[in-house]
Amino acid sequence: MRAAGWALTLLLATGTAGAQDYLNCHFAPGWEPSGAKRNYTADNLYEYKDGGAEGYLQYGFVHMQGVTCASGGNTLDIDVSEMSDADSAYGMFAANADSGLPIARMGMGGQVQKQSARFAKGKYYVELVVTAANTESDQSVTLKAFAAAMLERLEGRVSPPEALAWFLQEDLASVQVVPQSVLGLRELKSGYVAKYKQGQAFIVPEASPEAAAAVLKSLRARFDGAAPAAVGDEGFQVKAQYLGGLCFFRKGRTLAGYANLPAAGDAVALAGKLAARIR
Repeated sequence: MRAAGWALTLLLATGTAGAQDYLNCHFAPGWEPSGAKRNYTADNLYEYKDGGAEGYLQYGFVHMQGVTCASGGNTLDIDVSEMSDADSAYGMFAANADSGLPIARMGMGGQVQKQSARFAKGKYYVELVVTAANTESDQSVTLKAFAAAMLERLEGRVSPPEALAWFLQEDLASVQVVPQSVLGLRELKSGYVAKYKQGQAFIVPEASPEAAAAVLKSLRARFDGAAPAAVGDEGFQVKAQYLGGLCFFRKGRTLAGYANLPAAGDAVALAGKLAARIR
């Protein structure tokens, strides 16, 4: 019985080690490691990313591991950033995604270009960048091979944040995860913003309905001339400097609304449609 237990422990340990072996230069033929693996924390990420480190820290960066692979005259840098949670990892991906390209079904979302790829799965944000001897060469086949192998080994959620599906899809231009001060308002600590051809919508989850109600009350006191709006559980509308016609509402523990529209009435009408989609 004891021997069987040891065998099971060894099997589980081997499986876990294999699952974590996502920094491997042999995921595509002809590639070999070049140099030591990289490890960075929030304290020293600036040594590697220099001026770009702040962007990672805003999205709850915890730790980065990386490796450089070589094949002929080409090199491939693989960097895997562990973020504080899956929503933060997706936010990091969305902030760096090319808005002119579609989002591929790679984990929670990904993109592959000729010499670079990025994707998010669970709490991991992954970047792969080829520096090719021929700067015009298409390395997408290699990048897809590495990405596929890494996706098998990285654990975590493969669906984007649920709130993204709540936004109205008509005339939608882009969606971002905002790590702090949504709409530039300190009361809205973090959430999601969808930009449209005209105006923008926002969704901010709070810890509880009571917490959301308190934030909404604070926001209403901030805007002179705010009037009630019959949206969600409670809401208000106002025409404000810099934010145009806007409507804030609460539905359960979620704060949401529309801003930067010509009139507050326009924001209220769209906010009602958004409220109906929030679960």
